[in-house]
Amino acid sequence: MHNNLTLFFIMSRIKHLLLPATAIVAAGNSIQAQAAEPKASTPKKPLNIVYIMTDDHTAQAMSCYDKRYTVTPNLDRIANEGVRFTNSFVANSLSGPSRACMLTGKHSHKNGFTDNTTCVFDSSQPTFPRYLQQAGYQTALFGKWHLESLPQGFDKWAIVPGQGDYYNPDFIRMSGDTARVHGYLTNLITDMSLDWLENNRDREKPFCLLIHHKAIHRNWMADTADLELFEDVTFPIPDNFYDDYEGREAAGAQEMSVIKDMDVIYDLKMNRPDRTSRLKPTYERFVGRMDSAQRARWDEFYEPIIAKYYNDNLQGKELAEWKFQRYMRDYLKVVKSLDDNVGRVMDYLRDHDLLDNTLVVYTSDQGFYMGEHGWFDKRFMYEESFRTPLIMRLPEGYDRRGDITEMVQNIDYAPTFLEIAGVEKPADIQGESLMPLLRGEHPDDWRQTLYYHFYEYPAEHMVKRHYGVRDDRYKLIHFYNDIDRWELYDLENDPNEMNNLFGKPGTEKITREMMKKLKDAQEQYDDPIRHTYPIK
Repeated sequence: MHNNLTLFFIMSRIKHLLLPATAIVAAGNSIQAQAAEPKASTPKKPLNIVYIMTDDHTAQAMSCYDKRYTVTPNLDRIANEGVRFTNSFVANSLSGPSRACMLTGKHSHKNGFTDNTTCVFDSSQPTFPRYLQQAGYQTALFGKWHLESLPQGFDKWAIVPGQGDYYNPDFIRMSGDTARVHGYLTNLITDMSLDWLENNRDREKPFCLLIHHKAIHRNWMADTADLELFEDVTFPIPDNFYDDYEGREAAGAQEMSVIKDMDVIYDLKMNRPDRTSRLKPTYERFVGRMDSAQRARWDEFYEPIIAKYYNDNLQGKELAEWKFQRYMRDYLKVVKSLDDNVGRVMDYLRDHDLLDNTLVVYTSDQGFYMGEHGWFDKRFMYEESFRTPLIMRLPEGYDRRGDITEMVQNIDYAPTFLEIAGVEKPADIQGESLMPLLRGEHPDDWRQTLYYHFYEYPAEHMVKRHYGVRDDRYKLIHFYNDIDRWELYDLENDPNEMNNLFGKPGTEKITREMMKKLKDAQEQYDDPIRHTYPIK
């Protein structure tokens, strides 16, 4: 029997299901036509794919990218035994849209899932798991889906409703029911993935396993085993933590400030009966899922911190920096559990002689702010959230090691996996296969610019709609809809994006060049957004 959460999940999608019959038939015919387009050839030795994706895990919190904050030995193991992409980006820095781009190899306006608030992903459209199934692969997905529909193209799946819960989460299963599973979510997703590898897959077929974690998503609830970590660490505060957003109107209008918008109860766990906040009921629902032992351990850890916080009554700068330190500690505790579970997967592949015939990919659905510009969260085209970590351990026969510096984007994953499977890239996929880069090649015609488009406004965190283009030095952004503002950055001289150069004397030539690149990108990717560009 469906519980109330599952019933809500289903009812909220009825409007998507009640399509006119003609629309359903037309969509089905279109999908069949597209699905028939790729041609599969039989590789001499089919390669397996293990794709591990986390939520909101930024490169600043991976020691193979940045050693300031933490150590991630198991993630570093993937990078050390394979490759690290140093210029890896997303097409839309938001969970659901990013996942849709990854699955389809298309920008948001082409796959139909532009934001988390108004869209339902049509999971019957062509995706790389569906193509891999047609090529003889066995496919599985465990964990976070977050696309307001049910998965298709998988032989086995189990997903959490919406964002999922860190403790004793519900899982929607292929059978249609929803079951609560006892334990910590990051461990449970790994358990399900390894159980499928060990007991449920057809060992005569190559496989593609998608391990999709909720971690390290807000509100960063650590495993009770990791609660004590980092409590004696004081983290360096970013130089632009107190950014005043001069010359950047959209940056000043957001609601994702650590100082102003981070909820001390929901985000930082400072709950007490006589205190309230907008998100307190949600936090109490989260901790209410715990069993007595989990809750006792949780309260044992947090009660002294809560008592000290309210006794100290911090204000101003002291409160701002206290919030930053608590945020960093909670976030990195969740990273620790994630890294441990990546190690479990790598150990399984090693112990079962699968590493030599498996491509292991680790990435996040986007980057995240660790106090830069005074922020948490993502959404903006600024570097910390536009970038995403991407590391791969390569199978036998691929000798590339170290850094790959070409600009890549999450629309490139689908064509990469198709090429591994010997499937011809469909004409409507907009990304490019990364396989030439993994073979050590440096194609002369590799992309020189990246295109980005963010749509979700007005909504949580109030980041305004914008699109833009980036090359190896400059970035041009246009904020539109309720405002009309342009921003231009010289990433070589201003890597923190503090100085908006747009309209300043001496920038006319580079502005014209970047406007032309933006126009070309929108035409290349067939984005229906068209504006009159102020090129003189």
